[in-house]
Amino acid sequence: MAVKLRLRRMGKKKQPVYKMVAADSRSPRDGKFLEAVGFYNPLTNPHTLELKEDRILYWLNVGAQPSDTVKSLLRQKGITLKKELSGKGLDEEKIKSELENWQKMKEAGSKKKTEKKLSRKAKAKQQAEAGSSDANKEQAPAEEKKSEEKSE
Repeated sequence: MAVKLRLRRMGKKKQPVYKMVAADSRSPRDGKFLEAVGFYNPLTNPHTLELKEDRILYWLNVGAQPSDTVKSLLRQKGITLKKELSGKGLDEEKIKSELENWQKMKEAGSKKKTEKKLSRKAKAKQQAEAGSSDANKEQAPAEEKKSEEKSE
């Protein structure tokens, strides 16, 4: 039996909530599953992701294949990195330190992205203000010329 880690859609219409499950690859998306190993809500900001790491690692170690979406979610949480490091034969302390370093790098990268986005917005706002003041300056002389022509 081929086992897949995939998302099972739940929730109301236009408001999806997903359960991450280990299921037989032949079963339908919302059909029978072997075990629920997590929860994913994409509608919250930032999205909610609750996982049972030990069970996910168990299923990955016995050969379960994650779907593309599940793979990206596991990557975001660092579970794939943890599996790779344990596969290399590293001890628990080494794995823990590597995960902490990865987490710090990830936070620094997200801070950098947000700062860049904010600076880009501020720059655009300054250009818009400068553009509107330039447009006012250009209109003022044109109005003066029209008034001079009428007076002659």
